[in-house]
Amino acid sequence: MGIIKTKGIILSENNMNDFDKMVTILTPNGKIGCAAKGARKPKSLLMAGTQFLCFGEYLIYQSASTYHINSCETIEIFYPIRTDLDKLKYAVHITKIINDVTDENQNTYKILQLYLNTLYMISQTDQNLDFIISVFKIRLLCLLGFTPKIKGCTSCNSQENLCYFSLKDNGLKCENCGRIDKGAIQISNSTMTAIRYIILADAKKIFSFQISDENLQELNLVSKLYFNEKLEKEYKLESIY
Repeated sequence: MGIIKTKGIILSENNMNDFDKMVTILTPNGKIGCAAKGARKPKSLLMAGTQFLCFGEYLIYQSASTYHINSCETIEIFYPIRTDLDKLKYAVHITKIINDVTDENQNTYKILQLYLNTLYMISQTDQNLDFIISVFKIRLLCLLGFTPKIKGCTSCNSQENLCYFSLKDNGLKCENCGRIDKGAIQISNSTMTAIRYIILADAKKIFSFQISDENLQELNLVSKLYFNEKLEKEYKLESIY
């Protein structure tokens, strides 16, 4: 038993009893399932802080069997996402992924940071949403231990003519080795540079680059197929209309 003070973001909320909620909060130290008593009452101090996608600071009481939110202070509610169905669709998509790859009692500081940065890009910028998702997926795979090999060809170690991305061998391949790998995806030099940037850039700067529409299509394809391959699950954008 005890009191926990932590920052976190609401991944999901479910109604419970007449006025209560059960929420899942992603914190720097993993997910916590919490009861929020009276959170659905019109004048409840917990109402705003227990909404989906609310990032805040939470005071949580740990009892023998469950966690209860005592109080919360909202930091960011990502309001533009709530008023734009396209933005909401992408936010729901990445939230499903985050929910799948996180657990209790896990060091999720970097995952939480990536999630918040991605939500900020969706909420506060006019960046192409497919671009944001592609960057998010590649960077998340790195945090999960699936960093692609980008220094040289995964087959022969050559650093020249790296124009293929191999799903089977987890990284770049030169022209000769890429042609042999029937599952490899041919990419431009610009797309290769973008992949390297996403992997190596500072966490706060991973979205700070430009890419043409043509190269974005390549980046989308690589990120989608590589992500599904490594997580052994096909993630699709689902309609929320």
